[in-house]
Amino acid sequence: MFMKKHLILFVVLLVSLFAFVGCDKNKTTTQTSSSTTTTAEQSTTTLPEVTTTATPTTTTVTITDLSMLSENDIKNMTSLELTYYMGNGTNLGNTMEAFGRTEIGTTSSPDAYETIWGQPITTAAMIQGMKDAGFDTLRIPVAWTNTMDIDNGNYTISPAYLARVAEIVNYALDADMFVIINDHWDGGWWGLFGSENQANNDKAWAIYQAMWGQIGDYFKDYSYRLIFESANEELGNRLNDAIDGVSGVLTENECYEMAADINQEFVDLIRAQGSNNADRFLLIAGYNTDITMTYDDRFSMPTDSASNKLLLSVHYYTPWTYCGTSGDAVWASASGYNTQNELMEKMTKYTALGYGVIFGEFAVMTKSDGTLKTNALDFFTNFLDNCDKYGYVPVLWDTNMFYKRDTLEIFDQDLADFYASRNFAAQSSYSYDEIVSNAQASMTSLLEIAIQYDIDHPNGTVLTGDEVAVAWLMYTSNDWSVSYSVGDSYTPSEATVGLVATDVIVEGAGTYTIGLDFTGTGAGYATGVGFSAIGLSNGELLYPGYIIEITQILLNGVEYDLTGFPYTASDDGVCTRVNLYNQWVNDIPDDARVLNNFFLPYVSAVVIDRTEWTEIYTIEITFNYINPNAE
Repeated sequence: MFMKKHLILFVVLLVSLFAFVGCDKNKTTTQTSSSTTTTAEQSTTTLPEVTTTATPTTTTVTITDLSMLSENDIKNMTSLELTYYMGNGTNLGNTMEAFGRTEIGTTSSPDAYETIWGQPITTAAMIQGMKDAGFDTLRIPVAWTNTMDIDNGNYTISPAYLARVAEIVNYALDADMFVIINDHWDGGWWGLFGSENQANNDKAWAIYQAMWGQIGDYFKDYSYRLIFESANEELGNRLNDAIDGVSGVLTENECYEMAADINQEFVDLIRAQGSNNADRFLLIAGYNTDITMTYDDRFSMPTDSASNKLLLSVHYYTPWTYCGTSGDAVWASASGYNTQNELMEKMTKYTALGYGVIFGEFAVMTKSDGTLKTNALDFFTNFLDNCDKYGYVPVLWDTNMFYKRDTLEIFDQDLADFYASRNFAAQSSYSYDEIVSNAQASMTSLLEIAIQYDIDHPNGTVLTGDEVAVAWLMYTSNDWSVSYSVGDSYTPSEATVGLVATDVIVEGAGTYTIGLDFTGTGAGYATGVGFSAIGLSNGELLYPGYIIEITQILLNGVEYDLTGFPYTASDDGVCTRVNLYNQWVNDIPDDARVLNNFFLPYVSAVVIDRTEWTEIYTIEITFNYINPNAE
């Protein structure tokens, strides 16, 4: 192992962006439904038939258009029944949630906030165009504190701002859409909940209660098509967001408890307002709106005085390197399909309890040239197939990226045709069983194509067994636009277009070289490092206890010295890993191993200085694979 001449032995670990120390909370509330029977073990969720009582005392008709639904029809539905009729949705993104309070104050016109992030003024024609494009639900994220002078203790929302949100809500209702409104990031005031300062905690509750007191009262007589959402992604780790530069102090357990308290307050406050709010459908934000963290038994749904009126919200951007960046990434591997299918099935835990599930955000960001990524339509297809199979509502995150508000249409014809074929009216000619069967058949076909893709991929065949160990370099660029096989599964097909990898089969102790060549990618290089690690598939199974000793790194052909002590470990007990740059590791794992235990107290998951890794054309790493128990 080699180090810089002036080696810093103690490396301060970076604070994790996504997690805090955890706790235990197991309360779960069950909703029961007389018309719905499901179990967590079922591969599909039984949803209502495509019939409803148009005139309850006289006739039953098949609903082929959402305009046929009366207020009484919707009021009498359960949340599981409602999700069927909500169809596919879209977000009016970067518009009413555009945060401008710190820039233009709290007394500007609603139009000033609405356009501050570059979006046009929303019109009725834009919303009708969304409906015509195949979207039956509109989510309107809102930053309500834009006109609340919270710094000075004035929690009143401007009447003009409320009226402007209501105007857009009415556009959607007039188009026979379902509508969701929430408080969306909103400058990060949510971090007040996690502050160690009790005055900040009290202020957080005052803001939340005043906000929903006004919103709920303003809209309490509105149609049952209007749904209130308790938060966006803030109910979780972001309750510790920094306030005045100081992060919160809640443990992860306490974040779960606080999220439950906020969701309960939301339900209680809205129900107490009466009128339609007494039994309006309410959308409860999951923990971080993350599937795995919401699936955790520490997350609990609130109790409710109304029966079967609660829905649950989660988001989906997995993998982020494909979904959330403008790089020319590819999503075509069987592992990607399997991951998506397995994660989405987890939410049947809640449909089995009677809660409708809404994926309030998902997307595949377009490439830097504005076109769809390779296989994006396959991603959308499999995602909506899962939603059809389990009865979820998929709501596309769109910031004028897919549906263009100037032309009033989806910009890509294939995507436009896809959504036109998947709206409620188009699907109403099928029975629910047919919809589920069609979805499953489509998912099976796509997975079979992905399996063959993995076999034929030029970077190498994806491993499906435990008989071979392959070493490779996991990597994402600092802007997440370039990536290669990130995660504990060796998936060489998950690579940015043009990237060339040098992977190697490991056959016991010896010296091996791996590498990445970015010169064939769109930019011809990768920008910095967002994450990187050496991976060895099946290493823990075939060569338990072995240690990876890095002997040389060539960065753009020039030898590079590590800035810290690396260690060998495993996240899953199968793949052996050596982190090069992993800012999300807060604690060194118990199974960390090094050749000389003297260095164990000083090891780090960050052993490179990424300020020295800027324009990366090639990386080559040579390492010794050592059995420390060999004689």
